[in-house]
Amino acid sequence: MSAARRDGRRRQAETGHDEPDERWAVSYADMVTVLMCLFIVLFAMSSVDKGKYEQLANSLSAGFGQEVTEGGADTVEGIVVPPDAVIDEDPEDLAAMAAAEYESLEELRERMRASLASEGLEDTVEFVIDDRGLKVGLVGAETFFADNSTDLSAKAGAVLHAIGGVLADVDNQVSVEGHADHRSPAAPFPTNWELSGGRATQVARFLVEHEGIGGPRVKATGFSDTRPIAEGDGAEELARNRRVDIVVESDEKDEVRALIPAIAEATRGR
Repeated sequence: MSAARRDGRRRQAETGHDEPDERWAVSYADMVTVLMCLFIVLFAMSSVDKGKYEQLANSLSAGFGQEVTEGGADTVEGIVVPPDAVIDEDPEDLAAMAAAEYESLEELRERMRASLASEGLEDTVEFVIDDRGLKVGLVGAETFFADNSTDLSAKAGAVLHAIGGVLADVDNQVSVEGHADHRSPAAPFPTNWELSGGRATQVARFLVEHEGIGGPRVKATGFSDTRPIAEGDGAEELARNRRVDIVVESDEKDEVRALIPAIAEATRGR
């Protein structure tokens, strides 16, 4: 064997690496370190210092542009309710608000009554104050509509003009609701749904188009014969069920409106 070949093998033996590669140990050590940090954090979170937690919460709030709470952070779980949605449950306050709302509806009723009386039409409507607001019932369908028709009569125009002048001065929502008696209508109305809905629509259109009441404030609904207020087949009972109601809706919260019927009943008893 030549000297050159012997030298080459010697250099290969000196520079070769026959032991296992242990570079994996570096990655393993990093993983162990990360796990140790994780458990340290979990342990720290298991015992929260209230004072430090409040400081952290206030710092984060200030960082996001919110006001810092002086009484500490609110850690109660649940739904956060906006302040304007919180209902005052004090019965005395609710009763006072209901009484004020009843007086407002009563004042509106008296204004309508005076306007109708000036035209000699005070006997053409019925007023009821309840939990919905002020209901103005147009008495007897024949007073306002021809038989089996949705066309407003001349008297109906006069009554609605007297009422509409008062409604134009308030901001309440107005619901016009048509009703029918249980008898089947004649052509062109296939059912009482079309007849009652058509009459309600005509009243709503008159209030919007002739009295200047904003369209978004008014809605028309037909109830067919599903909500009778009188039992029997007599002419008077049928006429009471064949009606159109104009409801000036109260804009108070439900808890306040629920107290109005009792106030109305007490007022009638005086």
